[in-house]
Amino acid sequence: MGMVHMDMCRKIVDVYKLPITPEEYSKLQKQINSEIMTNAQLMPGAERLLRHLHKHNVPFCLATSSGQDMVEIKITHHQDIFKLFHHRVCGSTDPDVKHGKPAPDIFLVAASRFPDKPDPSQCLVFEDAPNGVKGAHSAGMQVVMVPDERVPLEMCSLATQRILSLEQFQPELFGLPPFDN
Repeated sequence: MGMVHMDMCRKIVDVYKLPITPEEYSKLQKQINSEIMTNAQLMPGAERLLRHLHKHNVPFCLATSSGQDMVEIKITHHQDIFKLFHHRVCGSTDPDVKHGKPAPDIFLVAASRFPDKPDPSQCLVFEDAPNGVKGAHSAGMQVVMVPDERVPLEMCSLATQRILSLEQFQPELFGLPPFDN
Protein backbone atom coordinates (compact mmCIF):
# COMPACT_ATOMS: atom_id res chain seq x y z
CA MET A 1 0.00 0.00 0.00
CA GLY A 2 2.98 2.29 0.47
CA MET A 3 1.74 4.28 3.49
CA VAL A 4 3.35 4.64 6.86
CA HIS A 5 2.28 1.55 8.81
CA MET A 6 -0.14 3.07 11.34
CA ASP A 7 -1.75 5.25 8.66
CA MET A 8 -2.42 2.08 6.71
CA CYS A 9 -3.86 0.35 9.80
CA ARG A 10 -6.18 3.28 10.51
CA LYS A 11 -7.36 3.32 6.90
CA ILE A 12 -8.07 -0.43 6.81
CA VAL A 13 -9.94 -0.38 10.14
CA ASP A 14 -11.96 2.61 8.92
CA VAL A 15 -12.72 1.41 5.37
CA TYR A 16 -13.71 -2.10 6.46
CA LYS A 17 -15.36 -0.88 9.69
CA LEU A 18 -13.45 -3.46 11.69
CA PRO A 19 -14.47 -3.88 15.35
CA ILE A 20 -10.90 -3.40 16.56
CA THR A 21 -8.54 -0.47 17.05
CA PRO A 22 -5.81 0.32 14.53
CA GLU A 23 -3.28 -0.73 17.18
CA GLU A 24 -4.96 -4.13 17.57
CA TYR A 25 -5.08 -4.53 13.80
CA SER A 26 -1.37 -3.68 13.61
CA LYS A 27 -0.51 -6.32 16.20
CA LEU A 28 -2.57 -9.00 14.40
CA GLN A 29 -1.12 -8.06 11.04
CA LYS A 30 2.44 -8.29 12.36
CA GLN A 31 1.77 -11.73 13.86
CA ILE A 32 0.30 -13.07 10.62
CA ASN A 33 2.99 -11.45 8.46
CA SER A 34 5.68 -12.90 10.68
CA GLU A 35 4.36 -16.40 10.08
CA ILE A 36 4.06 -15.88 6.32
CA MET A 37 7.15 -13.78 5.61
CA THR A 38 9.72 -15.96 7.34
CA ASN A 39 9.96 -17.93 4.10
CA ALA A 40 9.87 -14.94 1.72
CA GLN A 41 11.63 -15.60 -1.57
CA LEU A 42 13.73 -13.17 -3.58
CA MET A 43 12.28 -12.02 -6.88
CA PRO A 44 13.69 -13.99 -9.83
CA GLY A 45 16.84 -12.23 -10.98
CA ALA A 46 17.33 -10.25 -7.75
CA GLU A 47 20.34 -12.16 -6.45
CA ARG A 48 22.10 -11.99 -9.83
CA LEU A 49 21.49 -8.23 -10.06
CA LEU A 50 22.60 -7.48 -6.50
CA ARG A 51 25.76 -9.56 -6.74
CA HIS A 52 26.55 -7.92 -10.10
CA LEU A 53 26.15 -4.40 -8.70
CA HIS A 54 28.24 -5.28 -5.66
CA LYS A 55 30.98 -6.84 -7.82
CA HIS A 56 31.18 -3.59 -9.82
CA ASN A 57 31.17 -1.37 -6.71
CA VAL A 58 27.78 0.15 -7.50
CA PRO A 59 26.32 1.07 -4.10
CA PHE A 60 22.72 0.17 -3.36
CA CYS A 61 20.34 0.23 -0.45
CA LEU A 62 16.90 -0.96 0.57
CA ALA A 63 14.10 1.61 0.84
CA THR A 64 10.98 -0.17 2.03
CA SER A 65 7.73 0.88 3.64
CA SER A 66 8.07 -2.10 5.96
CA GLY A 67 9.29 -1.62 9.49
CA GLN A 68 12.69 -2.86 10.65
CA ASP A 69 11.06 -5.78 12.48
CA MET A 70 9.31 -7.02 9.32
CA VAL A 71 12.46 -6.59 7.23
CA GLU A 72 14.38 -8.79 9.66
CA ILE A 73 11.72 -11.47 9.28
CA LYS A 74 11.67 -11.25 5.46
CA ILE A 75 15.45 -11.55 5.13
CA THR A 76 15.81 -14.48 7.55
CA HIS A 77 16.99 -16.84 4.80
CA HIS A 78 18.82 -14.21 2.72
CA GLN A 79 21.38 -12.78 5.15
CA ASP A 80 24.29 -13.22 2.73
CA ILE A 81 22.55 -11.07 0.09
CA PHE A 82 21.36 -8.37 2.47
CA LYS A 83 24.88 -7.94 3.87
CA LEU A 84 25.77 -6.48 0.45
CA PHE A 85 23.45 -3.49 0.95
CA HIS A 86 25.06 -0.20 1.98
CA HIS A 87 22.12 0.62 4.25
CA ARG A 88 18.38 0.17 4.78
CA VAL A 89 15.63 2.72 5.19
CA CYS A 90 12.50 1.22 6.76
CA GLY A 91 9.81 3.80 6.18
CA SER A 92 7.34 2.88 8.87
CA THR A 93 9.96 2.90 11.63
CA ASP A 94 12.53 5.46 10.42
CA PRO A 95 12.04 8.86 12.10
CA ASP A 96 13.51 10.69 9.09
CA VAL A 97 10.74 9.40 6.82
CA LYS A 98 7.90 11.81 7.56
CA HIS A 99 5.48 10.68 4.84
CA GLY A 100 5.04 7.25 3.30
CA LYS A 101 4.92 6.41 -0.38
CA PRO A 102 3.75 7.93 -2.73
CA ALA A 103 5.60 10.85 -1.10
CA PRO A 104 9.28 10.95 -2.13
CA ASP A 105 10.60 11.06 1.47
CA ILE A 106 11.87 7.48 1.75
CA PHE A 107 13.84 7.74 -1.50
CA LEU A 108 15.38 11.10 -0.63
CA VAL A 109 16.38 9.83 2.82
CA ALA A 110 17.87 6.69 1.24
CA ALA A 111 19.97 8.73 -1.22
CA SER A 112 21.14 11.10 1.51
CA ARG A 113 22.62 8.22 3.52
CA PHE A 114 25.17 7.25 0.88
CA PRO A 115 28.58 8.82 1.64
CA ASP A 116 28.66 10.73 -1.66
CA LYS A 117 25.00 11.84 -1.32
CA PRO A 118 24.15 11.37 -5.02
CA ASP A 119 21.81 13.71 -6.82
CA PRO A 120 18.39 12.04 -7.14
CA SER A 121 18.74 12.07 -10.94
CA GLN A 122 21.70 9.70 -10.52
CA CYS A 123 19.65 7.17 -8.55
CA LEU A 124 17.88 4.15 -10.00
CA VAL A 125 14.97 2.67 -8.08
CA PHE A 126 13.47 -0.79 -8.55
CA GLU A 127 9.81 -0.85 -7.51
CA ASP A 128 6.93 -3.29 -7.63
CA ALA A 129 4.15 -0.96 -6.45
CA PRO A 130 2.52 2.05 -8.15
CA ASN A 131 2.85 4.20 -5.00
CA GLY A 132 6.58 3.48 -4.92
CA VAL A 133 6.91 4.44 -8.58
CA LYS A 134 5.10 7.72 -7.87
CA GLY A 135 7.36 8.43 -4.90
CA ALA A 136 10.60 7.70 -6.75
CA HIS A 137 9.44 9.72 -9.76
CA SER A 138 8.51 12.63 -7.47
CA ALA A 139 12.00 12.41 -5.97
CA GLY A 140 13.45 12.91 -9.46
CA MET A 141 14.83 9.39 -9.72
CA GLN A 142 14.70 6.88 -12.56
CA VAL A 143 12.42 3.94 -11.83
CA VAL A 144 12.38 0.39 -13.14
CA MET A 145 9.01 -1.10 -12.31
CA VAL A 146 8.70 -4.85 -11.86
CA PRO A 147 4.97 -5.02 -11.14
CA ASP A 148 2.77 -7.84 -10.08
CA GLU A 149 1.04 -9.09 -13.24
CA ARG A 150 -2.30 -7.84 -11.89
CA VAL A 151 -1.17 -4.19 -11.84
CA PRO A 152 -2.88 -2.38 -14.75
CA LEU A 153 -0.51 -0.92 -17.35
CA GLU A 154 -1.80 2.62 -16.79
CA MET A 155 -0.51 2.43 -13.20
CA CYS A 156 3.02 1.91 -14.58
CA SER A 157 3.13 5.05 -16.73
CA LEU A 158 5.52 7.05 -14.51
CA ALA A 159 8.16 4.32 -14.58
CA THR A 160 11.26 4.90 -16.69
CA GLN A 161 11.05 1.25 -17.68
CA ARG A 162 8.62 -1.57 -16.96
CA ILE A 163 9.86 -5.16 -17.00
CA LEU A 164 8.08 -8.36 -16.04
CA SER A 165 11.06 -9.80 -14.16
CA LEU A 166 14.43 -8.62 -12.87
CA GLU A 167 15.84 -11.30 -15.17
CA GLN A 168 14.96 -8.94 -18.05
CA PHE A 169 16.89 -5.99 -16.62
CA GLN A 170 19.72 -4.68 -18.82
CA PRO A 171 22.05 -2.60 -16.63
CA GLU A 172 23.84 -1.03 -19.59
CA LEU A 173 20.63 0.82 -20.54
CA PHE A 174 21.14 2.85 -17.35
CA GLY A 175 24.88 3.43 -17.68
CA LEU A 176 25.78 0.48 -15.47
CA PRO A 177 28.22 -2.33 -16.34
CA PRO A 178 26.54 -5.06 -18.41
CA PHE A 179 26.09 -8.52 -16.95
CA ASP A 180 29.12 -10.77 -17.46
CA ASN A 181 27.11 -13.65 -18.89
